[in-house]
Amino acid sequence: MEAIHINKPEPEAPWLKYYGEVPFHLDYPDYSISDAVIESSKRLPDFTAVSFMGKKFSYKTLAKKIDEAAAGFIALGVRKGDAVTICMPNVPQAVFCMYALNRIGAIASMIHPLSAVGEIVHYLGEVNSRIIMTLDQFYSKIAEVEEQYELDKVLITSAADELGFVKSTAFKAMNAKKNRVDKADARVVLWNSFIKAGRSVELEKHLVKSKGNDPAVVLFSGGTTGVTKGISLSNLNFNALGLQTGAMCHKEILKSRMLAAMPIFHGFGLGVCIHTMLEVGGTSILVPQFNVKKYADLIKKEKPHYIAGVPTLFEAITRNPYLDGVKLDFLRGVFSGGDSLSVELKRRFDAFLEAHGATVHVREGYGTTECVTASCLTPYTEEREGSIGLPFPDTYYKICAVGSNDEVNYGELGEICLRGPSVMLGYLNHPEENANTLRMHSDGYIWLHTGDLGSMDPDGFIYFKQRIKRMIVTSGYNVYPSQLENIIDGHEAVQMSCVVGVKDSYKMQKVLAFVVPKSGYEPSEELRQQILAYCRKHIAKYAMPYTIEFRSELPKTLVGKIAYTVLEKEANEAAEQNV
Repeated sequence: MEAIHINKPEPEAPWLKYYGEVPFHLDYPDYSISDAVIESSKRLPDFTAVSFMGKKFSYKTLAKKIDEAAAGFIALGVRKGDAVTICMPNVPQAVFCMYALNRIGAIASMIHPLSAVGEIVHYLGEVNSRIIMTLDQFYSKIAEVEEQYELDKVLITSAADELGFVKSTAFKAMNAKKNRVDKADARVVLWNSFIKAGRSVELEKHLVKSKGNDPAVVLFSGGTTGVTKGISLSNLNFNALGLQTGAMCHKEILKSRMLAAMPIFHGFGLGVCIHTMLEVGGTSILVPQFNVKKYADLIKKEKPHYIAGVPTLFEAITRNPYLDGVKLDFLRGVFSGGDSLSVELKRRFDAFLEAHGATVHVREGYGTTECVTASCLTPYTEEREGSIGLPFPDTYYKICAVGSNDEVNYGELGEICLRGPSVMLGYLNHPEENANTLRMHSDGYIWLHTGDLGSMDPDGFIYFKQRIKRMIVTSGYNVYPSQLENIIDGHEAVQMSCVVGVKDSYKMQKVLAFVVPKSGYEPSEELRQQILAYCRKHIAKYAMPYTIEFRSELPKTLVGKIAYTVLEKEANEAAEQNV
């Protein structure tokens, strides 16, 4: 097997003395993400790779399912370099198809199934995708997308399609009325027909041997400008992340089990909860939708070795009684990412773990979609209050003065910058943003400028302070205020708007919209509901404002821009008074 070797240690790595037994340098395979899974299937053919609602798929079965789906895509006309949109929650078919596309050299573009119609149209256009895959329950939304965007095929599956005959029949009977698909739609291809069509394909003729630096997956994020862009991620990005995460665990990860509650369209869910486990030979237990009671039931039933989630997930667990009296001594690792974990919540959850017999504490990580997900994690050797930990293997961090490439002193605030094998290939169709985000420094290396403010102490521990870029994180999802404002301003009654994040004990932040009505429109509850109804048609559910607050005018900066920080401060102070 060809391997990719990373540069040897340099003086810029003060954190190495706190790495313990974790190696800082690893060798990374120079092959595809699907090759990584196929290799696992050769080593562990009969071990469970994926578990879903009680149905278990061995690695041998997973490899077979991937190839069946790959042949299905060939039959649909998909070829090397084509982008196919996967608009799915965590179900087995999403896993099969992502790796299947990789097998034939195509690109999987992963998007949130709760995205609004306009957002889906944007995502499709960004990658020039003509085929979309989704669940039957989301078909009506895709039918609306078809009115605005020309699709060749709409691949429809059901959560029940891979559950086996008895469970599948029962599931379909319960959901038949709400999950109706227009079979007269010539573009629709049903899952079973898709698999059947692939049986006439000689797959071996179409397999593509991709290398580490070839593109594999597109995920969407806002970068430093807050405008949603497609992020091109390579095979190496994901394969490196899997091996790095496995090394940082510092516990047995081979044949271990992880609950995959983070979604497959999110770097954390896809990179850590799914690909890491499949690359290292573990089991990914798919959780299609987070519900705290069902999640607790899964923990009791599956006894996973690893759980990973956003702070909202841990907050929900501590607020509810569903794990009362349950021993959690089977846990080897608990990881938090996707948003800042407050010192208070970490203390509460660590106490919760100790009270339930766990021998581990929650380990906070940090990362961006531009490097798949985590690139920094609290080490097993030491916790420092408020720190997000140490860089992953072969990953270097430095703190630069905002707006420059110049490194600041230890302890000083600046922009968090990093380089390593998980850093993206780049944004699609945004050369200016690439030039701003991926910068060549005087040391000759390309550094990713994250748009986040933080510091590094003399021992190399990293501290996240706040975002330089304007962004709201709610329940682990990134929300970009400027995009929401563009939508709200499109309403006929709106003169101008400003969207801010308000602290929330459960979601961490919730979305609030300030609106100045146009002349002739008076603030009223009726108008508020009209604007909110308009928002529901154009804004994803997780990004929806919880309310609209009317103003006769909005505060301005000296140069005439809306002073969103003033409104943000005001809204948060009001929220604190109402607690």
